[in-house]
Amino acid sequence: MDETTSYPPIEPSNFDLIVVGTGLPEAILAAAASAAGKSVLHLDPNPSYGSHYASLPLQEFTTYIESHSSQSSANLPIPQSDMDSGFTRVPLTTRPLYSSVEITSYSLEPLEQSRKFNVDLSGPRVLLCADAMIDLILKSEVNQYMEFKSIDGSFISDGDGNLESVPDSRSAIFKDRKLSFTEKNQLMRFFKLVQGHLEAAAAADGGESSESKSISEQDLESPFVEFLSKMGLSAKLKSIVLYAIAMAEYDQENGDVCKSVLKTKDGIDRLALYHSSVGRFPNAPGAMIYPIYGQGELPQAFCRRAAVKGCIYVLRMPVNSLLMDKASGSYKGVCLASEQELFSHKLILAPSFVVQLPLPHSSPDAHDFGSRNATEKLARSICISKHSLKLDVANCLAFFPPRSLFPEQVTAIHVLQLSSNVAVCPSGMFLTYLSAICEDDVQGKKLLHAAINVLFHVPVSGSSGNNNNFAEDQSETGDAKPALLWSVLYTQELAKFQDVLDNIIRTPMPDGSPYYHDLLGATEKIFQELYSGEEFFPKSTSSEEGAAQELED
Repeated sequence: MDETTSYPPIEPSNFDLIVVGTGLPEAILAAAASAAGKSVLHLDPNPSYGSHYASLPLQEFTTYIESHSSQSSANLPIPQSDMDSGFTRVPLTTRPLYSSVEITSYSLEPLEQSRKFNVDLSGPRVLLCADAMIDLILKSEVNQYMEFKSIDGSFISDGDGNLESVPDSRSAIFKDRKLSFTEKNQLMRFFKLVQGHLEAAAAADGGESSESKSISEQDLESPFVEFLSKMGLSAKLKSIVLYAIAMAEYDQENGDVCKSVLKTKDGIDRLALYHSSVGRFPNAPGAMIYPIYGQGELPQAFCRRAAVKGCIYVLRMPVNSLLMDKASGSYKGVCLASEQELFSHKLILAPSFVVQLPLPHSSPDAHDFGSRNATEKLARSICISKHSLKLDVANCLAFFPPRSLFPEQVTAIHVLQLSSNVAVCPSGMFLTYLSAICEDDVQGKKLLHAAINVLFHVPVSGSSGNNNNFAEDQSETGDAKPALLWSVLYTQELAKFQDVLDNIIRTPMPDGSPYYHDLLGATEKIFQELYSGEEFFPKSTSSEEGAAQELED
């Protein structure tokens, strides 16, 4: 018997909001709507929470990627239109969001321990301690469902295959042996100038005077790379500030290929966020933390918070079609795979869903809602090894700036290494994520293959056979790079902007940032689109200070 038919009818049958998919944006929106007193039904065709933001065992991860790739045709069933009611059943199908999946195994050991992995679908990603996402975690009190661990440090490629520490604080600058005395002075003067500007801006906002000097409006509107040059920073320091701290994605020095120019005012804001993150929590001396058991803990935590506020959850329940009013063509509800019809004022869809248009009153030029073609893609890779990228470093973030691997490299590559002390892989192994913005699959794989070859010792060819001795003999060969045991490369579609159609909103895919700031901003905009004027997560009776203390512990 079909698993969906075994469910009893969902009661009630009318809701303020129905959410399909349990990814992080959908989970946050369900929790926010529930906290605002709305009745919410949260559905997911998958057997677990997280959707494209989940953390999965290794074998389940590869199955998920392949089943949602362009090589698959796993669409939801399309029911016939209901001619006996006042509604038209508009089919809801899925679209492939991953492509060019390339899995290579050099050892059977990772797959033999598949259940000991928690692999992020949205990696590489960390949390900045002063980011808006941390503030939301504290405000909503979902921190009581999670634990975090500090990221040990950040590194940046020097262009010669070496990873050097990012001097992101006063003490780090003084301790850095790779910086010359002149470079240390340049960086200290620059950070002092930025601090003075922020103090002056804060004083002005409070109606007070300040002795600190502000950066001129003309400079604030100029490209950040030009301002850094104006401040006399060396090419090495500019690369560190632009790509390891301010997180610029495109080559800021080359206007012909740079699709996103970082302005000075935005760069200053990113520096301020980074430096306010350093040492915010006593148990996390650095700027970044990571959830124990993986990023998939975040959507689960928000779903639990929503359930506390009355949200109803049903997993393993596909939505076959949407109910549209025959007369007006407006959205009214959904039809489940169990054939039950449920009604709501508004609907949120995960990014993989497509509504088959045209609707009765849509324009002749209308396209399938949810099938927007993005001009950019995101190349991702996960690598498994038995040794760390850096000696005595368990968890770290690393960056390959544009042109640090080959002259045609126009985007930065982000790298995150995680160890077993955050419960994402077996003891003695390391999980490394890589990502880069690209135009197509070919460019994406070229970028990631170049980074992988710099970071790892890669055998000539992969095989499905057991090759465990290769990794064990690494130290005897004197090879400083960790041996690659297993890897996957694939390309992810980028859906940066939500589509809105008659109270139907589609959430975005994970973006290319290693942080959550932009994703949370887009999610909050969706909430305001749904419930204009209502507060996004009203403060609870308990204090945020108490929640912060719990996060630190």
